[in-house]
Amino acid sequence: EVQLVESGGGLVQPGGSLRLSCAASGFTFGDYRMNWVRQAPGKGLEWVSRISSGGGIIYYADSVKGRFTISRDNAKNTLYLQMNSLKTEDTAVYYCATDRSVDDPPGQGTQVTVSS
Repeated sequence: EVQLVESGGGLVQPGGSLRLSCAASGFTFGDYRMNWVRQAPGKGLEWVSRISSGGGIIYYADSVKGRFTISRDNAKNTLYLQMNSLKTEDTAVYYCATDRSVDDPPGQGTQVTVSS
């Protein structure tokens, strides 16, 4: 069974930083491209970033480019999202997902709230 467990969210002031983690199990993590997606209150899912299976190819949504950094550690079956210069509009529940589950992430997500 595929399991993706997100962690690292919290309350942070505008301009602050957070590092999210996603622990993967139940599949061969290193074989799969991975994504971060988010859902702001009252809105649909928004794709945030994607990283190739080996980590060499990375894409970002324009809204986070230059502020967020996606990475992975295949030895630890873990995906990361370093978020810097956070804005109030980054407030959302953040999920990790494979390409297949990007429209319906299986995990519980981690809440990120950016507020003064």
